[in-house]
Amino acid sequence: MRLIISFLLLFVLNITFALQKKELSEQEYLLLQDKIRISGNTDRDLAITYAYEMLKSNNDKHLAFANGALAYLFQLKSETVKSKEKYVLAFNYLNKMPDSRDKTQLKSYLYNYGGLIEWKRGNFGEALENYQTGIKLSIQLGDIIQIIKFKSNIAIINEEVGNYQLAIKNLRYLNDFIDKNESYYSKEQYNIIKSNNNLHLAGSYEGWYMKNRTKLFLLDSAAYFYKKTVSFSHDFPINNIGAKISLGNVYYMKNDFKNAEKAYYDIIFFAKQNNYKSEFKVANYNLGNLYYEVKKYDKALVFFKKVDSVSLIDNSKDESFLKSNYYQAKIYNIFKEPELAFKYSKNYLDNYEKTEAKLNNEALEVNYKLGVGDLSEEMVTIQKKYEFEVFFNKALKVFYVLLVVGIVFLLIKNIRDKNKAHKKMNALIEEFKANLEKKENSETETVLIDQEEDPLIKKENVNLSIDEDKENKIVEKLLALENKLEYLNADFTLSYVAKKIKTNTTYLSYIVNKRFGKSFGEYSNELKINYVINQMITNHMYRKYSTQAIAESVGFKNAVSFAKSFRKRTGVSPAQFANNI
Repeated sequence: MRLIISFLLLFVLNITFALQKKELSEQEYLLLQDKIRISGNTDRDLAITYAYEMLKSNNDKHLAFANGALAYLFQLKSETVKSKEKYVLAFNYLNKMPDSRDKTQLKSYLYNYGGLIEWKRGNFGEALENYQTGIKLSIQLGDIIQIIKFKSNIAIINEEVGNYQLAIKNLRYLNDFIDKNESYYSKEQYNIIKSNNNLHLAGSYEGWYMKNRTKLFLLDSAAYFYKKTVSFSHDFPINNIGAKISLGNVYYMKNDFKNAEKAYYDIIFFAKQNNYKSEFKVANYNLGNLYYEVKKYDKALVFFKKVDSVSLIDNSKDESFLKSNYYQAKIYNIFKEPELAFKYSKNYLDNYEKTEAKLNNEALEVNYKLGVGDLSEEMVTIQKKYEFEVFFNKALKVFYVLLVVGIVFLLIKNIRDKNKAHKKMNALIEEFKANLEKKENSETETVLIDQEEDPLIKKENVNLSIDEDKENKIVEKLLALENKLEYLNADFTLSYVAKKIKTNTTYLSYIVNKRFGKSFGEYSNELKINYVINQMITNHMYRKYSTQAIAESVGFKNAVSFAKSFRKRTGVSPAQFANNI
């Protein structure tokens, strides 16, 4: 009896569910489609509600679009497993549809969602591949609005991988084209695409400035387009807050710390109110960075720790997390708290290589897939697209021939350079082994130089004469400073050392010249470079540091002068030396 009741209950539920599933009218479908797209820029949860409303239809076209939209919306919420499931379902429903214009158009929509999903995951090469496939379908249909979306998204990929000038060119072209064809859009659609385009156009100018810090006019252009973004984003809080964060960054880069600080605090409040975790984290990192620059280290730590806290909850070790650990390590180093400095520097190093390697690989893949084509040069018409493809195919053949020749040449050059570097390195390693075995003798031999062979010393002897005992005491004190690694300090200068060992700069310069056969500056640099070489040979962790970090560790003011001195001593850059070891 119980079995019969269960069967009847299941039967009733199935009938109820079947009655709930009904085909939406085309007008209802298009209305929900617009609601999903527009609310996706304002309220992600509301967009998901609309997508589930569309899922109540029994039409394969409606189900395919709804699942594609959900795949993107779940990825925005960092729910990657759900996103993948929904994207597979979208194509399953698409494949059930008979071939038609509707099917081709829907397929282009799904490829656009696929590109956006991979972009959010940081897989820029796969995102570009989706966009390139989708734009071909939209061109077949002459779908102007969708073609513009694809071109805008491709420009954004260029921005992400550092192709800023190409991104700017594409986005400016699209901005002008959209203005001339405003009639194709509803008011909301027009505001969305203008908001998105201006936001990424501003970001490209800012990114270009970061690579060319002498070009201050790029910051002015960035600020102009961020303000334009805000003007188009009153109904789109995500873009609005993103533009305001970036405006704060522009104030910061212009050393207008007061306005930057105010902007970041406003963003933290707004992001917390609206549960925008990513934006909340970025604004906290920016405030921490600002306070670090003005040397308010305790306040900086408060905001960096908020970044860590959100990252640990979300398990998202992104750029904000990486940089916050970098600055925390520097602060604890200033505070002379070695255990904490080590902890945060290890966090930074463990995650830096993975992040950097992934971005480099994505940039290479994007540039490869872009080939030599410049999408901004196309007119958005089918006829001109076909004309361009004829030229593109010819250019691509020439490009591949040049690419193969270039790769062969680079491989041969790389092998030769590696062989030279290995020989030089082996000689240096043997030299340091010998120095370790004969440390006491080598120290004595280093300071005893044949005065008869050095005309510079002869000249100095005419003008100066120092008691030999006094000279030996100065040398002993100098060697004692060496043993204490005093030369690693940035203030290890002629005047500093002279004061330290209680002599004057003239005597000290003369004695260094006489005993070591070089100027004080050359002597100091050689000690620093020899220390770095020895650390690289014996300490595998030291080899993972950036050139800037190594330069700072031995008291160089900047990475450029350090790298120049290192190459002069070894014949290779610090990075090449570390990699070859």
